[in-house]
Amino acid sequence: MTSSIPSSERAPHRVRRGVSLYSFQEEYFLRTLSVEDCVAAAADMGARGIEIIPEQSIPGYPRLTDEFVARWQEWMSRYGTTPVATNAFLDTKLQPGRLLTLDEQTASVQRDIDIAVRLGAPIVKATINFSPEVMAASAPYARDQGVRILLEVHAPFHLEHPWVQAHLEVMHRVGPDALGLMPDMGIHVRRFPRVVSERALRDGARPELVDYIVRTYDDHGDTHALMDIVNYRGGGPVDFALARQATHYIWTEPKDMLDHMPFVGHVQAKFYEMTDDAEGGHEFSIPYEEIVPVYADGGFDGYFSSEYEGNRHIQDVFEVDSVEQVRRQQRLLARLIGEFA
Repeated sequence: MTSSIPSSERAPHRVRRGVSLYSFQEEYFLRTLSVEDCVAAAADMGARGIEIIPEQSIPGYPRLTDEFVARWQEWMSRYGTTPVATNAFLDTKLQPGRLLTLDEQTASVQRDIDIAVRLGAPIVKATINFSPEVMAASAPYARDQGVRILLEVHAPFHLEHPWVQAHLEVMHRVGPDALGLMPDMGIHVRRFPRVVSERALRDGARPELVDYIVRTYDDHGDTHALMDIVNYRGGGPVDFALARQATHYIWTEPKDMLDHMPFVGHVQAKFYEMTDDAEGGHEFSIPYEEIVPVYADGGFDGYFSSEYEGNRHIQDVFEVDSVEQVRRQQRLLARLIGEFA
C-alpha cells in the first residue's frame, strides 16, 4: 500500500518488531522449546521486543520467584532483547457462587502490574473481561508503577462496539499515560483464514457449505445468518462450528484507528498463515501491507508483536513449525517498516 499522506506531513514513528511467546505455544506445550528457547528464536529473527504470558510461561504463577526473575533478566541481556508486555486475564470466578468484587479484581490487577514491573515490562495487556470500572480503579497504581494497562481490542469487538466505547470514555478521562489500547490484528481479517476452512473439510464439513461460508465472509455478507442457512441446508456439527467461527472474524478499516493513535501502545500482530512466495511472503487473510503503513503514518511508537494462531488448525496433518511461521512474518514486518528494501 502506498501512503496517501505526503511524507512532509507524516507524524514521526518508531515501529518496532516483537514476538509474543504465545506464538510458540505448540512447541512449548510439547516441551520441544523452553521459554529461553522461545526468547532466543525471537532474537535470532531480529525481533527484540518480548511479550510474555505469565500464566503460560512462568512456573508457579501467580507466584514469581527471584530465581525466575534472575533467569529472565539474564536471558534479556544474553539475547539483546527487551521486555515489552505481559498479559493479564483477570479470573473473576475464583470464588464459588460469586464474581470477585471490584476491590478484589483491582487487587488482582495490581498483582499483575507488580509482575510486569519485576520483569521490566512497561505494558500489561488487559483482556476483554476487564470492565471499565476495573480499568479506572487500577489506573492510579499503574501510573505510580510506570506501567500502562492496554485493553486488547479483539474480534469480534471493534472500536465502535459499546463495550470498547465505554472503555474509551474512561481512557480519555484518565489519560494515555496509564490506560490505552492494544489492537489485535484479528479485527482486520479481510479473507476467511484458509487454514480454518481446510481443517473443517478434513473434519468432515460439506464442501458446498464450506464454500458458501467462506464466500459469504469474503464478500462481507451477513455472517450472522450463516447458522440458520447451515441448518436449512442440513449441515452437521462441523458445518455449524465453521458458521459460528465466521462471526468471530471481522474486517475493519485500518485507518479507523488513526483517531485513537495516542492511546495505542502495542499491537498484537495476529496471523494464521504466512505464505512463502516470490513476493517475499504475505499473510493470507490479514493485509499487513495496508495496515503497517497506516500505523506508521499515524505516528505509532511501539511494537508489532507476532501472535501466531495457525498452529491449532494444522496440527492434525502437519508438524507445526511456529518458528518458521513467525520468521516469515518478521521478514514481512521488517520490509514494511523499512529495515531493508
